[in-house]
Amino acid sequence: MPSGRAIAETTRDPTSARYPLCIHENISAANVDVMLRFRPVDGKVDQAGGIVVRLRDPGTYYVVRANALEDNVRLYHVIKGVRRQFAGKDGVKVAAGRWHTLRLRLAGDAFEVFFDGQSMFTARDTRIAAPGKVAVWTKSDSVTQFGEMTVSVLP
Repeated sequence: MPSGRAIAETTRDPTSARYPLCIHENISAANVDVMLRFRPVDGKVDQAGGIVVRLRDPGTYYVVRANALEDNVRLYHVIKGVRRQFAGKDGVKVAAGRWHTLRLRLAGDAFEVFFDGQSMFTARDTRIAAPGKVAVWTKSDSVTQFGEMTVSVLP
């Protein structure tokens, strides 16, 4: 990794519905463009890393994530702790042990998702409109390293 610094989720708790968050406390916005470098390292249940936006509380947010065990990128809304996919792309090679970039641009109800510099898909959703925090996300027993993250607040 270029800067040589990373944070990591290393807990190996295999609970399927466990979603650790590392919240960026200094930003609260509705419209953002977030880019994250991450490296899935290990995990038997999952090997995932993601970006959370419009985080109101641990049970209300949007998350885009890439998963090395499933080779896909998916977009979810989480409301009252229930996670539901509303967009995604399968067949995306998410190599374990390699640094990747994940980017989410959200303006109004319009989402655009990029993986390793390539546009993956667009989507629309209006379920969470209010401003919220930005965070990094992982799941279950994923051992994931998170590197540089840039956040641009959009008008």
